[in-house]
Amino acid sequence: MIEEPPETLTGHTNWVSSVAFSPEGSLLASASHDKTVRLWDPASGTCLRTLEGHSSWVFDVAFSSEGALLASASVDRTVRLWDPTSGERGKTLAGHEGSVYSVAFNPQGSLLASASEDRTVRLWDPTSGACQAVLPGYTGSALGVAFNPAGDLLATASADRKVRLWDPATRECLRTLDGHNGPVWDVAFNPDGSLLASASADKTVGIWDTGSGECLRSLEGHLGWIYNVAFNPQGTLLASASDDRTVRLWDPATGAHLRTFEGHTGWVLGVAFNPAGTLLASSSEDTTVRLWKSI
Repeated sequence: MIEEPPETLTGHTNWVSSVAFSPEGSLLASASHDKTVRLWDPASGTCLRTLEGHSSWVFDVAFSSEGALLASASVDRTVRLWDPTSGERGKTLAGHEGSVYSVAFNPQGSLLASASEDRTVRLWDPTSGACQAVLPGYTGSALGVAFNPAGDLLATASADRKVRLWDPATRECLRTLDGHNGPVWDVAFNPDGSLLASASADKTVGIWDTGSGECLRSLEGHLGWIYNVAFNPQGTLLASASDDRTVRLWDPATGAHLRTFEGHTGWVLGVAFNPAGTLLASSSEDTTVRLWKSI
């Protein structure tokens, strides 16, 4: 049980839509509608630097597996790459014809996936900045992307209410997961890749078997749309962020609701665990990031 109040990180001047910890846990990145990305020291709560360059809202941030790159996705239709240590701006990946909502690196660092309003997912070479493939077939905006821990499976979430599983090497859609009754905003794999969680506007979190495609359970309890989900590194907890202004913790094995974090005064849009699993970060419409002790 978590009794003490969370630490609150302030500085953004608009909605904070996403958070991500660096692989070693020494940095926390936040993406905001104020057109910036901020990098924080999660131990002290200090803002170390502000990354500027996007011309519109920033929706998502993701670190590469070795931590050398940070990617940001924006309404300005681009993905930008940054050196998180120096704050230096790297390549700009352009090609989407609509807002870019989500980004994810594969574990090998050789591919970057991006999901867009233009109803496509693109695969990029983060070294050259070249677009390697365009994954089509969506009948609504592509909203979320996630690679499994092995890097041989890509999950995508869409406003067409479907989750799709792709082979990133062949670009083949292996399976379509149906079951949600509203747009699916986000997807996340558990640490061994056997489970996939999906966050939906139908107010549920789906837990799927990635081998069979079966929906094992539907987690109910949020009173609003669910925008983001994240497993802890041990795979024993699942966090969900909702516009009901709360974060919920679940047992992914049983579907049991374990805890509700309250305190944000606006929609909660993003959640992320640190690599040790001891901290949970949440980002909100209320312009803040909160850090909760998760164990």
